[in-house]
Amino acid sequence: MKNFWQDLKNKSAKSGKTICVLAPMADVTDAAFRRIIAKYGKPDVMWTEFVSADGLIRANAEGKKKLLRDLAFDESERPIVAQLFSSNPEYMYQAAKMIREMGFDGLDINMGCPDRGIEKQKAGAALMRNPRLAREVLRAALQGVSDGIDPKGRKSIPVSVKTRVGYNKNELETWLPQLLAEKPAMITVHGRTRKEMSKVPARWENVKRAVEIRDELKSETLIFGNGDVVSLEDAQNKARETGADGIMIGRAIFGNPWFFSKNFTETNDQFRVTRAEISVKEKLRVMVEHTELFEKLLGDVKNFSVMKKHFKAYVTGFDGAAELRAKLMETNTANEVKTIVDIFISNNIL
Repeated sequence: MKNFWQDLKNKSAKSGKTICVLAPMADVTDAAFRRIIAKYGKPDVMWTEFVSADGLIRANAEGKKKLLRDLAFDESERPIVAQLFSSNPEYMYQAAKMIREMGFDGLDINMGCPDRGIEKQKAGAALMRNPRLAREVLRAALQGVSDGIDPKGRKSIPVSVKTRVGYNKNELETWLPQLLAEKPAMITVHGRTRKEMSKVPARWENVKRAVEIRDELKSETLIFGNGDVVSLEDAQNKARETGADGIMIGRAIFGNPWFFSKNFTETNDQFRVTRAEISVKEKLRVMVEHTELFEKLLGDVKNFSVMKKHFKAYVTGFDGAAELRAKLMETNTANEVKTIVDIFISNNIL
């Protein structure tokens, strides 16, 4: 099986630099956002938003069209992983074939999302309460990507899982071996339980234990850690402390498309990340570019209000930010955003 994860691990081992990837986030890691990130600070791997495998198979033509737009990607984003959720092995099998045939580099299964609607479908975090079903879903995905016809002629693509350390309590000792038994290429372990949500700091000792369990079982599955990573230096340190093969970063990317822009300086066997300071004018310019791209790529299927969480993240920490942010919250088009930003820049001589 062609496994880009192992290729990345080999490169990481030679360079000493940690594999850093972009977390899948609902209504965040859409096509426009990923295109901007790929342009200004590309991570080692990108994820789509999570998409319903059941919907891809059962939805009517209009519904399927919208879901497929969530899976649209550009060559600049490779390697790109599609994330699906489901509790139905048959639908996961068929959807996995589709993902392979769409040309994705990998497939990831969400087994950690705490959304009530997802859990009602017995998917996401709910699968941690049903390891037998979780394994059936994972097995179906592995078979699906193997059976699909790859447009690039690859024999198969790797399947990974994103999960948490447990549902109501830490269950790594029993939960992780169940997943490892199916031999996925990679497992991302978020250092909290489903019950904890994001109310407590991520416990990275749990990621370290996940690595130990993997090693005790002599598994070749890579273990990535996730939760509260604030910088590339922080990622490097957490990988070193836990033994994780890579680090997944989510919320720290908000308002900072340059987050993954790597410029490492080696000092005393450690890597220090250096990055030029991004001006307010440049931040606002890229925010407008992001907004225009969102409207172009997704304006007919997504509400413009999706962009407003990004406005809050881009527009902060400088004089006049609060007033500018308030105006942007009232906008409904990319042109309105550009006009307001142009006036702000002109008035503040940025």
